[in-house]
Amino acid sequence: MYLLVVLLLAVVFLVTFWMGYQRLLRLQHLNQQRLLYGLLAAMILLTLMTAAHRLGYFPQKIAANVTMGLYTAVAGFFFGYALKQFILRRQSGAMEYAHRSFWTEAIPNLISILLIAFGLYRMHLFTLGPFTGIGLTSGLSLLAFGIMGLTIRVVPEFRQKGILILDQQVPWQEVVAYRWYDEQAIQIDYLTPKGNLTDFVTAVPEEDHLFIERLLGKKLKEHEEERKEKLAKINKAS
Repeated sequence: MYLLVVLLLAVVFLVTFWMGYQRLLRLQHLNQQRLLYGLLAAMILLTLMTAAHRLGYFPQKIAANVTMGLYTAVAGFFFGYALKQFILRRQSGAMEYAHRSFWTEAIPNLISILLIAFGLYRMHLFTLGPFTGIGLTSGLSLLAFGIMGLTIRVVPEFRQKGILILDQQVPWQEVVAYRWYDEQAIQIDYLTPKGNLTDFVTAVPEEDHLFIERLLGKKLKEHEEERKEKLAKINKAS
């Protein structure tokens, strides 16, 4: 029975790892309504499990296995997500510009490191035991979430081959234009994979204005022909 549980958890981990690696859920898909529905579904599931356990329909052993399965699913998804994000960052090339600050760089990294440390603590690796299924799987999920946090930056990163916006890469040939949104922020218009025009706004301190304008002007000029071809195909299709 123990071996069967381990095999099932391994299957759950591999399946959810693949789902995370394939980005079946992206940060840009999250909004207030979807987060609310997700929390509501989790609360309903937890309430039903608790009620069934108290009524005797959900024995402790089964409840523990289900809980381990949920923790394993979370761990697999975020490990896959983190690996994909790491590869995406490598493929995007060297960093050319990013407006970093204590609140956008140090604080998120500190939170991620604390999650990793707490995950290792939950797994009892610091004390070398005692090891439990719940402890190992819950610690693994925290570890995965912390590692994912280290691969994602709050502010857009202007890299050699494109712009990284959270977990999304915008190749330079899909950047259409830019303009100053106000004295401390710039708006960049770009094309989505479906060919729709959208934009994002990011803060740029005054001392970096000249550098970012030169960088964007250079990249727009380098990929001008590719961008024109892409826009022509979109206009033709519409």
